[in-house]
Amino acid sequence: MKKIIPLLYITMAVVFAGSCKKFDGSLNVDPNKPTKASGTQLIANAERWLPDMSSSPFGVHYPQHLSNTSFPDNSRYTTISFNFSGWYTGPLMDLETVINATDLNAIEGPVVNQIAVAKILKAYFFWFLTDRWGDIPYSEALKGVANFTPKYDKQQDIYNSLFTLLDEANAAIVTGNIKNDIMYNGDVTKWKKLGNTIHMLMALRLSNVDPAKGALEFNKAVTNGIMTANTDNFAYPHLADAANENFWYTQMNRMGRLWYAVSKPMVDTLLSVNDPRLPVFANKATSGANAGNYAGLPYGQTSTVTPGNFSLLGDKLRLQNAPVYLVTLAEAQFAMAEAAKRGWIPGADATAKTNYDLAVTNSIVQWTGTNTGASVLLALPTVIYNPATAIKQMATQRWIHLFLHGYEGWAEWRRTGFPLLIAAPGANGNLIPRREGYPLIERSNNTNNYNAAVASFPYGGADDLNARVWWDKP
Repeated sequence: MKKIIPLLYITMAVVFAGSCKKFDGSLNVDPNKPTKASGTQLIANAERWLPDMSSSPFGVHYPQHLSNTSFPDNSRYTTISFNFSGWYTGPLMDLETVINATDLNAIEGPVVNQIAVAKILKAYFFWFLTDRWGDIPYSEALKGVANFTPKYDKQQDIYNSLFTLLDEANAAIVTGNIKNDIMYNGDVTKWKKLGNTIHMLMALRLSNVDPAKGALEFNKAVTNGIMTANTDNFAYPHLADAANENFWYTQMNRMGRLWYAVSKPMVDTLLSVNDPRLPVFANKATSGANAGNYAGLPYGQTSTVTPGNFSLLGDKLRLQNAPVYLVTLAEAQFAMAEAAKRGWIPGADATAKTNYDLAVTNSIVQWTGTNTGASVLLALPTVIYNPATAIKQMATQRWIHLFLHGYEGWAEWRRTGFPLLIAAPGANGNLIPRREGYPLIERSNNTNNYNAAVASFPYGGADDLNARVWWDKP
């Protein structure tokens, strides 16, 4: 589904015969057909990969957001090894080119801001990759022909490098927007908030493995300024156009693949409290015993079921121009609530409750367009803030909020253990995956570094779905 903006590298050859006249080469240059991409064009090209961080037929299954009506292999974890090379040769190489460029054009916005935005995106992409695989190439990556066999850096070291990268971006940003920006229309104030919010969310990932470092980085990010409104949300804006349409529209509407029903754990959780997000997330069943009602599909089916008998993914979420939510205000507020509960920031339960209530409310606003039903939901016995069960409540509501942002939902499930989910019966030793396996080609093309990475897994194990990444401490 990758839709990459052409960079228009053009080779032109002109043969002159029977003439010794010299011509000004500029006469043969079309100003409307540049021979290389500018810095902001490379940033835009990298941004085109952002939906793939969320819109994945694999990512949505690990946290059990969706179940398959047909071809259930994805929800039964049959794919073990996943390729990461496209992320390196695609968006990360584009961003690295911008960061190292010496000829960026200030006409497209302050050069320091172009580099800062590239650093924020680089950090975001690498965070996504390392949380999927664990140790990955970082310090020796993106060198092109200079190094085809980069070493694998420790995930802990990658996290520390990304914190530094985000610090650099935050400190560098000055007044002045940039051009060609798909995500924020060049608004660098929003980019600054995004970088600090990513920094904060990364810090929270350290809650079980290095809480002291996590608290330090968390507070630094908050001080620097995080998201404060839903208008700050980092959401990819699809268009009502075949060239830039939503993944789920392509799959279900254009191709007729009614393979994706909302999972029974998700539907049952929302249905039990009459959650206002349910009609957005899911359609009612149209046939069979469940017709006219919401009915989640049991997770990890071994055979095909009739799609109409269960709640398929909601119509609103598979519009051609439906956005993809990546980093959001509600997610930041859930993080603030948890930080207060953990004692990372002042205020204890009072601050935790305030941010928890705000997070649930803003999640409902994000998904439904209104806060209707938020106060009623927050007053219910299972949802109202309870100091004794607060971490579980926050994790469950975050899981709901991250619907369709599967890889992030999976990471947070791995970190917190909530909500309580059961693996697909008989699949992967009845275990929900904890990571994804390295690309098979790495075993033959980067053998020594691959073997070293596998041998140094922090909690042992093989290169499979059940080994744990560094922050996923047992």
